Amino acid sequence: MKNKKTFKPCDLVIFGALGDLATRKLLLCLYQLDKANLLEPDTKIIGVDRFADEGNLLLKAANTCLEKFLKEERDLLVWERFSARMSYLQMDLTQPDEYKQLAKVVDKEKRRMINYFSVPPFLFKAICQGLKLSGALTPESRMVMEKPIGYDLESSKEINDAVADVFTGDQVCRIDHYLGKETVLNLLALRFANSLFITNWDHNTIDHIQITVAEEIGIEGRWGYFDQSGQTRDMMQNHLLQILTFIAMEPPVSLDADNIHYEKIKVLKDLRPITVENVADKTVRGQYAAGQIKGAAVPGYTEEEGANTESGAETFVAVRVDIDNWRWAGVPFYLRTGKRLPAKHSEIIIQFKALPHNIFKDSFEQLPANKLSIRLQPDEGVDVEILNKIPGIDERIKVQENKLDLSFSEAFKGSHIVDAYERLLLEAMRGHSTLFISREEIEQAWTWIDSMQNAWQQTQDTPQPYPAGTWGPDAATTLLARDGREWENDI
Repeated sequence: MKNKKTFKPCDLVIFGALGDLATRKLLLCLYQLDKANLLEPDTKIIGVDRFADEGNLLLKAANTCLEKFLKEERDLLVWERFSARMSYLQMDLTQPDEYKQLAKVVDKEKRRMINYFSVPPFLFKAICQGLKLSGALTPESRMVMEKPIGYDLESSKEINDAVADVFTGDQVCRIDHYLGKETVLNLLALRFANSLFITNWDHNTIDHIQITVAEEIGIEGRWGYFDQSGQTRDMMQNHLLQILTFIAMEPPVSLDADNIHYEKIKVLKDLRPITVENVADKTVRGQYAAGQIKGAAVPGYTEEEGANTESGAETFVAVRVDIDNWRWAGVPFYLRTGKRLPAKHSEIIIQFKALPHNIFKDSFEQLPANKLSIRLQPDEGVDVEILNKIPGIDERIKVQENKLDLSFSEAFKGSHIVDAYERLLLEAMRGHSTLFISREEIEQAWTWIDSMQNAWQQTQDTPQPYPAGTWGPDAATTLLARDGREWENDI
């Protein structure tokens, strides 16, 4: 039996280690990686934040995180090993001299330094400069940064330029956690490992594609960021466009990072611009008003605590996207995302074309088309809607719709469904880049989003109200209805 491949251990430095992302996700995922024996024995976890250390704040934060979010019983042996990896540094991230503390705790000879920026983007430049002066970095060091990477193309370039002043391209990991989800990665397997799909994945057989990322939550105290951003910048620019590239890209030569990035960039370059001339027909913006979520009354966006009562930020956006290339000519992609929708629900719908001739009119006046559904959350899985004969000895053959259902929780019972951050943390520590976003991808996405944002500004478009607990403004329904289609709202 071959031994498990070993990788160089890491000094994983988490900047903002006591913030929301780290205490809700990162520490839990690191525990799960340790439990699965995927962390190298000498790997260390160094938390950095501005708070004075009172009895190892990082250890306390990890303990609270597991108590709150760990679904199974804690493994005490794993916890003992995991907690022994952790240490904490109090630092003011705006003060360059304070980064010299890192040189005293990292081991450049034994371990690769991974710097995770779990902080607002305005601190990225200061951290990069501090690390540059710290003496802790080596050519093996890497940095991981969270979205949002900028507010528009110009600010994105400023952030990336500041990072590039310290880290080379292959040292930078730009995270979109959707790219770590099992079902998003399964798109690669579905498309490129199955002749059934690889030969039927274009305008000849597909009618249209829907991508929905629905959130049940409201603003949840994120006024400082969200009201200046809106749902388009917060979700469409990264999550939905990244999913779109996986669906639409050409077959890569291999699964190497450069080949994947190359094909995704080609898709982003082929997106038809949304401009003043077509913005009214291609987009819908909404803002949630008071309503009900699962029977409970919730306030409208401008009625939330601390709200900007004059806010024009959209909490919902729906867009018809056209890709101007041979594969997708005439196939619309309908993207929508919003807050205070009926449920937390993310799904991709591949709607195939209806057959041109029907010989089963006893069952259907018009045969329903096949449909492939890829559920990203909460019940991860894939199902295909087909037509099947109804058993019996009637004179005529009758058919009905059936689903071939692959639910991950059912198909892989007993298996731990890996969280996206588990995979992405591990990939960063191991030095792999396939699941991270290149700078050019970010900038191509912003170029397309900026055109749409500018069109809204020039046409003085304002968000349309929709009651919380519904699927957005009526205009979102009209967006598809004018093309003779409708949203898939079956959850």
